[in-house]
Amino acid sequence: MVEETPLPTLAEYGLSENAGFLPQELPVSRLSDEYYRQWETIANNLPSLILTRKIRLVVDRLPVLNVKPELLNNLPELRRAYSVLCFITNAYVWGYDEPCDTLPDSVAKPLLEISEKLGLAPLSTYASLVLWNFKPVIDDTNLIDNVMDLSNLTTINTFTGGMDESWFYLVSVIFEKEGSTCVTSGLNAIQAARDNDSGKLVQELENLAQTIDKLGTLLMKMSEMCDPHIFYYRIRPFLAGWRNMADAGLPNGVKYGSTGSFQVFAGGSNAQSSLIQTLDILLGVEHFPFGKQKTNQGKTISAKSNQNNFLNEMRHYMPREHCKFLEHLSLVSNIRDYVLSNQNNQKVSLAYDACLAMLKSFRDKHIQIVTRYIILQAGKKSSDSKLKVLKSGLAKTQGKKEQRGTGGTALIPFLKQCRDETGSSAASEWGKKVLSTAVMSIKSNSSITGIRKEREHEDSEQDTKRVKLGLAGEWDISDDSVEESGVGRMAGHW
Repeated sequence: MVEETPLPTLAEYGLSENAGFLPQELPVSRLSDEYYRQWETIANNLPSLILTRKIRLVVDRLPVLNVKPELLNNLPELRRAYSVLCFITNAYVWGYDEPCDTLPDSVAKPLLEISEKLGLAPLSTYASLVLWNFKPVIDDTNLIDNVMDLSNLTTINTFTGGMDESWFYLVSVIFEKEGSTCVTSGLNAIQAARDNDSGKLVQELENLAQTIDKLGTLLMKMSEMCDPHIFYYRIRPFLAGWRNMADAGLPNGVKYGSTGSFQVFAGGSNAQSSLIQTLDILLGVEHFPFGKQKTNQGKTISAKSNQNNFLNEMRHYMPREHCKFLEHLSLVSNIRDYVLSNQNNQKVSLAYDACLAMLKSFRDKHIQIVTRYIILQAGKKSSDSKLKVLKSGLAKTQGKKEQRGTGGTALIPFLKQCRDETGSSAASEWGKKVLSTAVMSIKSNSSITGIRKEREHEDSEQDTKRVKLGLAGEWDISDDSVEESGVGRMAGHW
């Protein structure tokens, strides 16, 4: 008998039941040793330095500080150093109307060294912007559980100093916190499938569907405190990397140091969230190269495959231990195989399809957010803007038909494909019928646990018209007829 691969334990990959992919203790908000005081001073004054166009002048005067093991002697401090240098890096490159394609040695040298230690790319990533960039407003204890609420969180650093940017990051922080339940439920579901315990499996899948549903609701909180215009013109330009950025002024990428070479990296993206890839792996959702389908291309990322494509490449922008967790999870994920082998068990099939329905609904909402925050903003005429803004980086593509994400991909087409691939994984006949359509309509009286009708937004009808007008002639959206539920409009990553 072949011995089964043991399931991953959270502790061995730096994860926890209560925090998921967030650190178990609050991130370090300032490097402890005075040796790195100049880094901290610049990072904490970024909004002013960017506003006064002095960021490059100040950074150019920095001495090259060594990465001393005796000073950066633990993981939290190392993560803080990475976050600080990443903020400085992206501010240096994108902080003026014209980007700079060469980083000074004072930033490039320590950033490359620290990035190598953490297994991360040397620029602002989801980890530096979100996972390690929050702190409580009121800290009664150092335990994350006691402070993790949107009303009691703030960011450590931002580029703009504004509430909109802080809110943008903090919604993702809470997203990761709430999503920790998905990790534990998913591992429990894998064990239940191994034990042939269909009752336990259904229970864990129902928990998983409910949590994914909650994540979708949380995502829609973005509009409460983050204005789309502010995001597009003031925040998003700083999140970009240097891949596919010729139109933004970086045709060759960025040169790391006076004697370094030009390198190309994707910018910070929600695709760098390990939680999202965890959900795909748990449910056996396959994603294929952009523009390809299963009929003409082999597997790329699924429970059983780790071939390269954009989503798999994003693992190189995740903390090393998180990437290893995903690799381990891919080896043991068995939920979809179990469901397909037990299709006579209607409860199992419906519980599994409920998870897919919620994940597809989540991706629909993501498309809706990106349409509102990027596509509609990019389609507006410059004369429509009542706000004077710095048009740097990606903001320069305003008015262009094709909008790329900060990760460098064609935005809406890529996200639509990910959404449709989620729906195509359905197991039951009901699921195949409902989830095969491009836009999903969920009835309020659905009997499946975790599925409920999306609350209609007051501006639903207005947004629908705007989306149709704003995208007319740019690509075919005939398969995206918008339902009254508002669940399925269009969305994407940063």
